[in-house]
Amino acid sequence: MVSEAKGGRGAQLKHTGLRPGWTTGACATAATTAAYTALLTGEFPDPVTITLPRGQTPAFALAAEDLAAAEPAAGEEAAGRTAAAGHGMTAGHAVAAAGHAMAAVVKDAGDDPDVTHGALIRSTVRLLPPGSGVVFRAGEGVGTITRPGLPLPVGEPAINPVPRRMMRDHVALVAERHGAPGDVEITISVDHGAELARSTWNPRLGILGGLSVLGTTGIVVPYSCSAWIDSIRRGVDVARAAGRTHVAGCTGSTSEKTVVAEHGLPEDALLDMGDFAGAVLKYVRRHPVDRLTICGGFAKLSKLAAGHLDLHSARSQVDKPFLAELARSGGAGEVLATEVAQANTGLAALELCTAAGVRLGDLVAARARDEALSVLRGAPVAVDVICIDRAGNVVGRSEPAGP
Repeated sequence: MVSEAKGGRGAQLKHTGLRPGWTTGACATAATTAAYTALLTGEFPDPVTITLPRGQTPAFALAAEDLAAAEPAAGEEAAGRTAAAGHGMTAGHAVAAAGHAMAAVVKDAGDDPDVTHGALIRSTVRLLPPGSGVVFRAGEGVGTITRPGLPLPVGEPAINPVPRRMMRDHVALVAERHGAPGDVEITISVDHGAELARSTWNPRLGILGGLSVLGTTGIVVPYSCSAWIDSIRRGVDVARAAGRTHVAGCTGSTSEKTVVAEHGLPEDALLDMGDFAGAVLKYVRRHPVDRLTICGGFAKLSKLAAGHLDLHSARSQVDKPFLAELARSGGAGEVLATEVAQANTGLAALELCTAAGVRLGDLVAARARDEALSVLRGAPVAVDVICIDRAGNVVGRSEPAGP
């Protein structure tokens, strides 16, 4: 799972000595793969192996499973048989196909203090008529989107885009293996998820009823503040020892990909700063390089722009009135500025400004760069900032500037 490279994200994780874990999205994908396989074959694979976005192939033990026949209402039994036949099911499996299969995985978040560590992630899969596609439902303990500004439309289950793609991909693989069309309804639930969600920001974001199913790589990178800050320092040391004059502090894997695409930086020039922007800046102040690029999500970097050096959601929040003031400085009128100040999320504020032709992303990037330079206190380091959205699209950038 961890790269053996001398620098970069893999080396940082190895240096912390912390054990990585699996995201809720990876667990949901494993459970879905097992349940759909059982629907088509009558047997649950246990353990069940999946492929993560970066190619890792972890195996998950099943904590619970259930293959149930339907109890159709009048007129529904024939429809169930039709769906089974459309999926190429044998007669012996048609009864199960008219019902559902459920598989569950216990989430192991490794050494990360994740609120969902130990939670039971369930996936219930039902066959749909051919041509229906893959439909996602929020089961007990999974939230529903009720406000705009998130990466999913209002009314959708809070199952984020990458976990959805992972589940679709694995359904397609299982369907191909067994000669089925792959049209299914997937219901994800989390035992006690509504209670766990009270310890997250979901209620404030308008995600009601439970948790979000998250993850972009499938892997939970554990964060002990002291260990991770120490790993950042080691990353800077490795880059300098390798003669790197340009390094990048990135908030995650998507921003790393953006920096590599923009600047072609090698792995040992990439610092996984996570939420610890201040740790990068303070260490680079004492151990300078010619150029530092900071790349991350728009919302996180708006916190840096507002003067926060710890970007974790538990310790700093997106300041929408601050974004409104930036928008005004970029030409926004009072109506737009008020809408920005009242936006549900940073992404919603960005979308409002983009629609109005106000380059809020560039304004945030420029202010974040200036805040970084103030922390560097005249150290001979040029800084530029790149803001991205959840899909990795660049939504704001600043020109490099130095002392």
